[in-house]
Amino acid sequence: MARALHAAIGEHPILCLMCDNDTFRKREVLLNSTGMELFNMAWANESATGLICRSCGYVHLFVNRDLRTYRQKWER
Repeated sequence: MARALHAAIGEHPILCLMCDNDTFRKREVLLNSTGMELFNMAWANESATGLICRSCGYVHLFVNRDLRTYRQKWER
């Protein structure tokens, strides 16, 4: 299973809109459009970063290139 990631845009941490969880799985998502699918050019569609909440599964989509993901360092 993918490791838990935290995310932020600038200094603003991302929290799940549904459950306020702060850990996610990351996945690239194609933003398919009907026109591009019709002409068999789905490969040219824009992509987004999908952050999937590890608690409730809600999918957040970001096209902001300033989004960064990171692993939390363990504190002892």
